[in-house]
Amino acid sequence: MICPAPTVNNRGFLLLEMVLALAVFGIAATGFAVALNRMAKVAALAQSELRITRILDSALDETLSLPVLEEGVTDSKAGDTGVDLVTTIEPLTELQNEEGQLLQQMYLIKIEAKWFENSEWQNRIVETWRYGLMYQP
Repeated sequence: MICPAPTVNNRGFLLLEMVLALAVFGIAATGFAVALNRMAKVAALAQSELRITRILDSALDETLSLPVLEEGVTDSKAGDTGVDLVTTIEPLTELQNEEGQLLQQMYLIKIEAKWFENSEWQNRIVETWRYGLMYQP
């Protein structure tokens, strides 16, 4: 009499393979979702930084192109962006050149941007100097 060959029961092994494959896929998918979320946050932050930089650059260009600088503080809004701008123009009275001579009609121009983002107030400051009679004929 011939004995039949023993059969191997692979059902349990196949189920274990499927569970492990699903676990590996779940871990990979979670890592991918976390990476995408972080990339989206970084992209939003970069876009916000660029927006504020452009607003400050525009406000600084506008102030620098004034024909006459007047000492003082000016508050304004940057369109409908929700950014408040505070422009300060102060004379620099103790500025000297390399030979020790006082420089006349020099002004410090400082622009501060304030806006509400990420549940808190943010601010950024840009400043430069300008000769007061630069655009005089």
